[in-house]
Amino acid sequence: MATNDRPTDGDPAIDSRAEYNYRTETADRPALTAALEARVDGEVRFDEYSREMYATDASAYEVLPIGVVYPTGTDDVTTVMSYCSERGIPVLPRGGGTSLAGQTVNEAVVLDFTRYMDDVTRVDPGSGRARAQPGVTIGELNRTLEPHGLKFAPDPSTADRSALGGAIGNNTTGAHSLKYGKTDAYVEEAEVVLSDGTVTTFGEIAVDDLRASADPDGELLERIYGAVVRIIDDESEAIEAAYPTLKRNVSGYNLDVLVDEAATGTVNLARLLVGSEGTLGIVTEAEVSLEPIPNTKSVAVLCYRSLLDAMDDVDAILDHDPAAVEVMDDVLLDLARDTEEFADVVGILPEGTSSFLLVEFYAADDADRRETVERLIDDREGELAFDALTAYDEQRQQRLWKMRKASTPILLSRTGDEKHIAFIEDIAIPPEHLSDYIADFQAAMEDHDTFGSFYAHAGPGCIHIRPLVNTKTTEGVETMESISDDATDLAVKYGGSVSGEHGDGRARTQWNRKLYGEHVWQLFRDLKTAFDPNWLLNPGTVCGDHDMTEHLRFGPDSRFEAGFDPVLNWDNENGFQGMVELCHGCGGCRGSQAGTGGVMCPTYRATQEEITSTRGRANMLRQAMTGDLPPEEAFSDEFVTEVMDLCVGCKGCSKDCPSEVDMAKLKAEVEHEYHERHGASVRDGLFANIGTLSKLGSATAPLSNYASKVPGARTVLEKTIGIARERSLPTFHRETFVDWFESRESRVDPDAAERNVLLFPDVYTTYNAPEIGKAAVRVLEAAGVHVELPDGVTSSGRPAFSKGFLVDARERADRNVNALVPRVRDGWDVVVCEPSDAVMFQSEYRDLLTGNDVDEVAESTYGVCEYVDVHRLDEALEFRAVGEQLTYHGHCHQKATGKDHHAVGVLRRAGYGVDPLDSSCCGMAGSFGYEAEHYSMSRAIGRLLFDQIEAGDGDSIVAPGASCRTQIGDEYDDNPPHPVTKLADALA
Repeated sequence: MATNDRPTDGDPAIDSRAEYNYRTETADRPALTAALEARVDGEVRFDEYSREMYATDASAYEVLPIGVVYPTGTDDVTTVMSYCSERGIPVLPRGGGTSLAGQTVNEAVVLDFTRYMDDVTRVDPGSGRARAQPGVTIGELNRTLEPHGLKFAPDPSTADRSALGGAIGNNTTGAHSLKYGKTDAYVEEAEVVLSDGTVTTFGEIAVDDLRASADPDGELLERIYGAVVRIIDDESEAIEAAYPTLKRNVSGYNLDVLVDEAATGTVNLARLLVGSEGTLGIVTEAEVSLEPIPNTKSVAVLCYRSLLDAMDDVDAILDHDPAAVEVMDDVLLDLARDTEEFADVVGILPEGTSSFLLVEFYAADDADRRETVERLIDDREGELAFDALTAYDEQRQQRLWKMRKASTPILLSRTGDEKHIAFIEDIAIPPEHLSDYIADFQAAMEDHDTFGSFYAHAGPGCIHIRPLVNTKTTEGVETMESISDDATDLAVKYGGSVSGEHGDGRARTQWNRKLYGEHVWQLFRDLKTAFDPNWLLNPGTVCGDHDMTEHLRFGPDSRFEAGFDPVLNWDNENGFQGMVELCHGCGGCRGSQAGTGGVMCPTYRATQEEITSTRGRANMLRQAMTGDLPPEEAFSDEFVTEVMDLCVGCKGCSKDCPSEVDMAKLKAEVEHEYHERHGASVRDGLFANIGTLSKLGSATAPLSNYASKVPGARTVLEKTIGIARERSLPTFHRETFVDWFESRESRVDPDAAERNVLLFPDVYTTYNAPEIGKAAVRVLEAAGVHVELPDGVTSSGRPAFSKGFLVDARERADRNVNALVPRVRDGWDVVVCEPSDAVMFQSEYRDLLTGNDVDEVAESTYGVCEYVDVHRLDEALEFRAVGEQLTYHGHCHQKATGKDHHAVGVLRRAGYGVDPLDSSCCGMAGSFGYEAEHYSMSRAIGRLLFDQIEAGDGDSIVAPGASCRTQIGDEYDDNPPHPVTKLADALA
């Protein structure tokens, strides 16, 4: 790094820096690793994979760290900081890595607090305060506080993966800053490790006591006090003149708050660290003040024909005292319309909506919330807003908010080289100037021959803007910097700030000099030097020498070498490469933990390990194919085992990730190429061809069933093939479902039938659970459907696809499509009992094949409960009174494709009470849970499901997936039924 990251002119920091450059050469990294391992209780990871995973965050930047430490407590942090301080080694505190400006990537020893230092240590409802460690997510903190009717008020859209320490580092705020302001208003006290390893507590202190303790020649803490006193006594006027008057300003250091507090005679030094991005000290515990949870809320959506109309309306809306005013423009709405998750939400907007304002109110009761919304609509509709929607029920409000909060990753769903890059996305402007500012900025982007999306916090004037640029070209990088320069000029012109929420980091540090002027810029540097004389804490950030055009994740020198020809169809822009590069690091896969719902990412939920998250895998795959890792690394034993192997193929990321990263599909490609190069194991071959094995097991039943019960048989299976001895094995039936069906006569005349169905005989239903097929036939025929089994079909190919045997899967898909398409064109529908097989037809067949044939078959295929629900066949059925309460666990593949709700609907209409779990993958995941090396992981994932089951009040459990029923059955010694079986049981 350049020496102007820190003081010069003979400062000893220069010598420390030289020592750092020497000591962290590759040859010395093992020595540093060993030294830290011997000194800390936490984990020390300086291996290549760990370093690569922490080289990125949610920003456009990438910097390889020295290594990663997971501290277990303040003592570990002190030890690391002391050791590194003595040797001139930089240190970077990091939370969830959701930062958008690049402040959590640096050439430093990274301290990740989210693994072990994530406890809420105390809640005091009486005083309205809580103490917590920096690694706890804001979402988890608020779940702990909710029973007390309290919350930590700042609410970033990434709250379920943003750590409290990160919120303090960034001075986080959120959509409700109109009510609550920023994090600095809520930090009351902080335990801090200083740059020399000293541990101190910052909180309220009288200015006179500060003066009495200050000593410019004393210990580090005394010198810090001296620097603070000099700012208070000598620089108050300069600071007041330089800082914009805004609700939203997190650029630079919090000197305006410091001087404002000093006027009262008391300052809170903990708040000086808020927004410092880890450059002044390391917070290891914080006491924060809390706010009461509102009694109730209401939402109005005002619709506009242009973004400028919406902006012109903001000031008038603020007169109604809303809690939040959020905006989305046409660029973002068009992208959201094309996503699986939000297309239906965009669809409720009136035709002609080019932009909308989501206005939320807090209220004391239902009457109050309706009155506030109606008053707003009466006042504003017909002025600039041409239409309005209301949302009073919580579910509808959550859907609207979820779409708004997912704006950033939705924007980054583009798979081409041009992307909506974060670099000037959170400039804040006084609301009364918003319309003029946006008009000027749109003109500036036109001058640069690009456009952007405008969204987020219109109420406080913090509009996120994402220009579309291609940083893989020199011209694109120059355009990015030029736009940023223009945007900073406009911020200064309109009395705004270059960062209203996401901080300085690598993207905006260089613009603080223009925003505040040379004098205040030097004050920042003086304060940094007082806290951190050798500039070792996250060097370069806030007032250092970061250049926004350097260390870009995708720069002009970027390259991509897949090293093979992809087998699957990739119909997105840039194909396979586009999907590999799609993950931008928002960390949504890390946020889906207990209590937050969704499917992804089950292995991360179980382990809390970055490498088991979708982001971790995507980063590693990208780095393997862009040269950051050695050539051909993606197809090494280590990569496949450590990175790809623990992806269970749940497909949750293809839906839950707003950018729709499809890691299951990526894994299939990598595993296929691995098999091509290295061959496949016997076990993988057996599981990929489970239909052949099942046919043999059925033919030899019941002997095949007895064989697994012979003492020692399971031990032999584990040692020879690698099937976990603890796992129960499937039971085979001598009379298969196909045998049973062919021995009977249809009860519905095909000429008189309402509908005609080809019931696909999936492997599990055919050989292991024929009772499910029988139940499906009974239900369909009772509804007047004529049922046949299709001729000429083979297994669906799901097992082969899941194990990376893509040529085999394609051959089976081709055979099935060829057998089915003539019947489909004659008006027949295809119905499948096993969810993963149904989704194979509906989704993966299109990845394997192209043309109208596969599209027609895919569009005519249904899961059995989906078929009953979509065509309302149950309206023709008579049900007896059942009065049973069911706990329903849906299959992850159906959740990922938006088809999981159908079983719940038909069961409820059949008279059952149904509690659908918002659960992730069961952890069995086809063959995954049978494999000895994965058994413990499978059970750890399953435990998350078991906890949800046990917290419910159902009389029994139902699950459509064979894997799910095996996992649940192994836990409770009783395999739950398939929903269609319960439906058949309820028939009168």
